[in-house]
Amino acid sequence: MEKPANGSQLKGKMAKRFWRRFSEIKKILLGSHLQITIEPHQGKRIEHNGVKVELLGQIEMYLDRGNFYDFTSLVRELDVPGDIYERTTYPFEFSMVEMPYETYNGVNVRLRYVLKVTVSRNYGGSIIEYLNFLVHNYSPPPSINTSIKMEVGIEDCLHIEFEYNKSKYHLKDVIIGKIYYFLVKIKIKTMDIEIRRRESTVTGPTNHVETETLAKFELMDGAPVRGESIPVRLFLSPYELTPTHRNINNKFSVKYYLNLVLVDEEGLRYFKQQQITIYRLPLQDT
Repeated sequence: MEKPANGSQLKGKMAKRFWRRFSEIKKILLGSHLQITIEPHQGKRIEHNGVKVELLGQIEMYLDRGNFYDFTSLVRELDVPGDIYERTTYPFEFSMVEMPYETYNGVNVRLRYVLKVTVSRNYGGSIIEYLNFLVHNYSPPPSINTSIKMEVGIEDCLHIEFEYNKSKYHLKDVIIGKIYYFLVKIKIKTMDIEIRRRESTVTGPTNHVETETLAKFELMDGAPVRGESIPVRLFLSPYELTPTHRNINNKFSVKYYLNLVLVDEEGLRYFKQQQITIYRLPLQDT
């Protein structure tokens, strides 16, 4: 089971076993101390030109398949050329590792951290295996968190004001707000609030934008009257959100928006959108 890492330390416990030709490599991640075990089949030996492990931070653009952009790369040489006759364990560690970005799996982009183990050989090809691990970066509550106020208006027909208690939310937060109707001369049928995620990626000279609606919550069903107010209370914990990502390594951004949708009895739709910031507090990984 994968657990997240944070800051300059690798946290959690990950184990993976696999067979490849005549050798078994077992990789264990425990705290900031790691080890790799190579065990030949009984009566066999592994001839090699060296064993190394790499810690890589990579961005993969799905529209540019096959190309990984490394923003972190560290190498530890574990063994000099020779033979392995029996189960051999190589302890190692990566101390003070810079992992500035959080793991992300999106529509057109993936950011991952990986341990890459290479047993170099002259014949039959080198043995290379990978183990992905999660990185979660935490943020303290913002010192300044202003409220959001918006208006939706159609001259002499509609005047509605929206107010949310703040503009920055942690992953398990609650959006609290209120909707005020000052002028309603059109027949509103329904009103919904949506959480939208907008992923922007850069591949060469081309920008790609993907927008997903992650949540839709009905605020009202029926026509409001002038002077009426409707409370808003939307819990974020049920939805698969990530922190906001801003211009990660000049490759991608991820932003979140609250989108208000009004539909009248003729089927006409009215929109109002406001960007919000999502962040991760410690102990929000369970």
